[in-house]
Amino acid sequence: MHCSGFMGVRLSFLDTLENIAYDTRLNISRPDTIDDKVVIVDLDEKSLKAIGRWPWPRNVLAEMMDSLFEHYEIDIIGFDVIFAEKDESSGINTLDQLASNELFDNDDFLEAVDNLRPSLEYDEIFADSLANRKTILGFVFNGFDQITYGSLPKASITLDKTTNSRLPLIDTAGYTANLDTLQSNAFGSGFFDNPRVSEDGIFRKVPLLQKHKGRVYESLALAVSRAHLGSPDIVFVSETKTKKNKDDYKIEYIKLDDKLIPVDEESSVLVPYLGRQRSFNYIPASDVIDKKVDKAALKGKIVLLGTTAPGLLDLRSTPVEKNYPGVEVHANIVAGILDGRIKHKPFYSLGYEFLLNLLIGGVMIALLMIVSPLVSIFITVGTLAAIVLFDYFYLWHAENLVMPVASPLALVLCLFVLQMSYGFLIESRGKRALAKQFGQYIPPELVGEMDENATEISMDGESREMTVLFSDVRGFTTISEGLDPKELTQLMNEFLTPITQVIHKNRGTIDKYMGDAVMAFWGAPLNDPNHAKNALLASLEMIKVLDEKQADFQKRGWPEIKVGVGINTGEMNVGNMGSEFRVAYTVMGDTVNLGSRLESLTKQYGVSIIVGENTKKTVSEFEYIELDQVRVKGKEQPTKIYEPLGFSIELDPAVKKEVRHFKQALEMYRRQSWDAAEQAIFSLSRSNPERKLYQIYMERIMYYRQNPPGDNWDGVWTHTSK
Repeated sequence: MHCSGFMGVRLSFLDTLENIAYDTRLNISRPDTIDDKVVIVDLDEKSLKAIGRWPWPRNVLAEMMDSLFEHYEIDIIGFDVIFAEKDESSGINTLDQLASNELFDNDDFLEAVDNLRPSLEYDEIFADSLANRKTILGFVFNGFDQITYGSLPKASITLDKTTNSRLPLIDTAGYTANLDTLQSNAFGSGFFDNPRVSEDGIFRKVPLLQKHKGRVYESLALAVSRAHLGSPDIVFVSETKTKKNKDDYKIEYIKLDDKLIPVDEESSVLVPYLGRQRSFNYIPASDVIDKKVDKAALKGKIVLLGTTAPGLLDLRSTPVEKNYPGVEVHANIVAGILDGRIKHKPFYSLGYEFLLNLLIGGVMIALLMIVSPLVSIFITVGTLAAIVLFDYFYLWHAENLVMPVASPLALVLCLFVLQMSYGFLIESRGKRALAKQFGQYIPPELVGEMDENATEISMDGESREMTVLFSDVRGFTTISEGLDPKELTQLMNEFLTPITQVIHKNRGTIDKYMGDAVMAFWGAPLNDPNHAKNALLASLEMIKVLDEKQADFQKRGWPEIKVGVGINTGEMNVGNMGSEFRVAYTVMGDTVNLGSRLESLTKQYGVSIIVGENTKKTVSEFEYIELDQVRVKGKEQPTKIYEPLGFSIELDPAVKKEVRHFKQALEMYRRQSWDAAEQAIFSLSRSNPERKLYQIYMERIMYYRQNPPGDNWDGVWTHTSK
């Protein structure tokens, strides 16, 4: 949701109020009925217990497809899962290896393998089960990462250059899609990522279309709905030229035959939630495979395959419930499209909001200036009631429109309070706004300092030398699978709270939490000449604090938590970034991307912290051990990476000696003096066998002896994965 403010100026707290107002109206008016057109085949705990952990062998999925289409005679199925990797669970690869090596001359074995192959090619079996049926696969787009996996479906619309530039659809960089053999056999496909999650993390709005390289692709919900309706063409309706740019167009509706779907200018729809979760019939996937369900429950139905199992992490926060199955979000959209229940927030809502605020503001100011405080109370209450009743009963119910209501209500209250306490509001407004804006990023004790240096603070994008930090829990998937949802939540709170405290203590700004990962930066919004040093100190303290927490985790029966930390220093862009619907104070740039890659490398080198060259140069009072000279994925320029060991003056002489000896060994290694380098590193490994770094270089030396890198070798090791 987005609110423009009283007179067209965006105020972030009004977005929050508008979201609350929208959620309130939605929950008051929701029908709380069961829609029987759409059925969810659930990868639930019962099914996982009966068949095994996900992902299942694809011959099992093929069996489920045959059961759904042949036995139950469903109309269509949409997959809220991706099949991006080959299924090698049948053992066919092992048989092929034996046939190519140990048993290559065993004719009986080779013949048996050829006979077995059709029954062991699980991907082909699953692909055949998708063919000639209404099967809609799912995939996801990536907004910034240009890496692609799998095969995209045929585009719903191909745009020419003029149309592509004027339609403000969400543009994507990369994608993770399905295997080509599966995609080519499926009836269609649709994305199920949602780049338009509200700033509070709640699923209110979902795009129906996104662009990729001049082609338009439909969402899973739209693809399922369109296939169910006979695959009508997608038609944009009521494209209206804006005054600012005659080539810029706004979309009001998407038309599928006689179905008119109200959307915003980016083709996003407001999810028409029927009620709390299980507003649709859920059937365990294992019962479908075993044919334990009454045929009438599925015959002719629209089926969505998804999961409610907590371990598969497909729960979303919605206006109707905090832990809501993602597959049911799609089900609500499909049902809303077919029933015509989707509400419309038109592009002219900003103009409506402006004019309404102008009218209310003018009348209220004129009245409040001449009446007594007691009469002001009656005028204020009456105006608030009139706004709420008009919005709910006429706009929301009668016209099916979602129009701004928070800013008119806030304007009335503000004008009333302004009359009562004008001086106080003016004096404290700046400080409160600053605290509101940055309270989620920085510790409260810095807000006062920011207020004193308000001229230094800018929300606009700017380039600064700063330091960014990424931390991530190692093996988090395994950890999450071993805990129930309540324990996992407690564990994450116990882990993230001290990490956040350490970052705040060292003057860091929290950028975001990404599941088990934390991103923070130093040097903004307040300038910090010691940003690199403070980031380093924070990283060392984070490791120390987590080590101290392990005993408590062990008492609770929780697994050990280990993190990897990547730190990089350099020029980066900082400021409010995003769209007019969602903005975040964040950092971007190559320096940030490299920081993320450094965190990923910690596991490969067996260290807790890795820093870039600029961080090492900036914080010269630290001692470092050079780990490698690498070329990370997505970056051509090589860079040296280091592990910080602590302040040089505090470091054990033996450690400093080890650093010197390894530096000498690296020089021999880069000169291709393999014997000398091996002898030096072997000696270091004997004295410190726990260091994975030495084993890495021993293995490389063995490899380069057999595969010499050549005279022009620059000593750089290229990492091909994140």
